[in-house]
Amino acid sequence: MNNRQSVVEGSFVTRLASKTILSLAVLLLVSACTNMGVEPWERDVLAKEEMQLVTDPVEAGLDDHIYFSKEASSGGRGFGGGGCGCN
Repeated sequence: MNNRQSVVEGSFVTRLASKTILSLAVLLLVSACTNMGVEPWERDVLAKEEMQLVTDPVEAGLDDHIYFSKEASSGGRGFGGGGCGCN
């Protein structure tokens, strides 16, 4: 086998391997975004009482009252920043 021919074949194999790896990486990235969020038929399971962080409604109400009093805002749970305008 000619030395030049083996270099060309090696280069071809390297390019083919690179394209294959790149294609697989793109395929994985694209397929990772196919299931965003909770499906409607899954919400009943997540709404069960045993799935809640705080199962007692009175305790949850008191925690919300204390949190909103400290943050000086309403609905601030789960969002960045507070009533002061800082993030």
